[in-house]
Amino acid sequence: MYEFRFPDLGEGLVEGEVVKWHVSEGQHVNEGDPLVDVMTEKATVTLPSPTTGTVQSILVREGERVKVGQVLCVIDEGAPVKPSRAEAEPQPVQRVEAGPPSAHVGTPSYERVRAMPAARRLARELGIDLSRVPGSGPGGVITLRDVKKYAEESRPRAERAVAPVQREAALPEERVPVRGLRRAVAEKMSRAKSSIPHAYHLEEVDMTELIALRDRLRPKAEALGVRLTLTPFIVKAVVAALMDYPYMNATFDEERGEIVVKRYYNIGLAVDTDEGLVVVVIRDADRKNILEIAREAAQLAEKARGGKLELGDVRGSTFTISNIGPIGGIGGIPIVNYPETAIMAVGQARRRPVVIGDEVAVRSVALITVSFDHRVVDGAYVARFTNRFKELVESPDLLVLRL
Repeated sequence: MYEFRFPDLGEGLVEGEVVKWHVSEGQHVNEGDPLVDVMTEKATVTLPSPTTGTVQSILVREGERVKVGQVLCVIDEGAPVKPSRAEAEPQPVQRVEAGPPSAHVGTPSYERVRAMPAARRLARELGIDLSRVPGSGPGGVITLRDVKKYAEESRPRAERAVAPVQREAALPEERVPVRGLRRAVAEKMSRAKSSIPHAYHLEEVDMTELIALRDRLRPKAEALGVRLTLTPFIVKAVVAALMDYPYMNATFDEERGEIVVKRYYNIGLAVDTDEGLVVVVIRDADRKNILEIAREAAQLAEKARGGKLELGDVRGSTFTISNIGPIGGIGGIPIVNYPETAIMAVGQARRRPVVIGDEVAVRSVALITVSFDHRVVDGAYVARFTNRFKELVESPDLLVLRL
C-alpha cells in the first residue's frame, strides 16, 4: 500500500484545499496520471499519481483542508485482485434493517468480507459489523465511503432530525461557503495585516507625458501583436526606483531578526478574476523590455482568469503593483503582499486642472499609494522612493534611458 501524502511545495506553504479529485476509490491509475487538484494560497496545482495501482481509499474530500505530509489517498501497488466467477456475477443484496451502531458491537466479522484497509479500520473504530455493510467497490468490495454512509444511516432518526430554525420573519439571505481562492485570499490578507505593522504614503503623479509616449508606441506594438498599456511602463519605473532604494525590495526575517534585501526584481501584478484576486509574477523585470513585459503580463492575466496558473506563475515576487486604474477609482490603500516590504496601488489617471508654475493646465493625474512594512523602512525612505518613481513617470525620457 502506498500512502500518497500532500508534498511540500516550498515557499512556506503548509496547507492547501482539495478542489477536485480526478479519480475515485477502486479506480486504476498509472504513474503520472492526474490525481487531485489542490489549491494553495499561491495557485491551484494538479498533483500526479506517484505510482501505478488501484486507489483504495480517498481520505480528504473535495473542499477539505490538507496539511503538508498528510495522507491524501492510499494506492494499492500490488496486482489487481481478479474477482471469482461467483463474485463477478450480480448477487442479490440482503437488506438489513438499520439499527444504531451499538447494535453491531460484539463479534463483528471483519475478515469474512472483502473490504479496503481504511474501511476495516473505520469499522473497528465505530464497532460496525462489515457483513452488514453493502459494498460498492469492484466485486462488491466495501469502501471507506460505504462504511461512512452505513454509519450515518444507522444513527437513530431522532439524532438525524434537524430542529426547525425559529425566525421572527423570513429575511432574504444567502450563505456562501468561503472556499477555494476566496478562502486563500482571506487567510493571506489576515496574516499580512496581523503580522506586518502597516504604514502608508500617498502622492499624486502626472501621467500626461507617459500616456502620450504609450500612445505613440501603441501602433508599433500592435503591429508586433502586443497590446500596450501603462502597466509595463509602471513596472520599469518601479524597478528603477527599487534599484535606487533597495530596502523597498526586501523581506523581514522574523525568526532571525534580519532584513533580507533582494538583488533580483520579480514584480507581482494583482489580477482581478471571477474567483478573487491573484498576484502573478513578472520575473527578472529588470532584464526585460517594455514589449516583453507587456506580452508576459497579458499572458499571465489570461491564465489567471482561465484558472490555468502554475506555481511558477505566482511564486517569488519581491514587490507588488496593484493597478486599479483600468477599473476606476481615485485610488486605494492596499495590504502588503506578505512577506514583501511594500506594495503600490495606482489609481485612475483623471484629467483635471493643475497649476504648473504660474499657469493652469489640464493634465492626467493619478493617485499613488505605497503601503509598507514599518519594521523595514521609515516614511522618509518611502517618500524618497516614491519621489524617484514620480520623476521617472513624469519625465519618461529618463525612464527610456534606464531601459
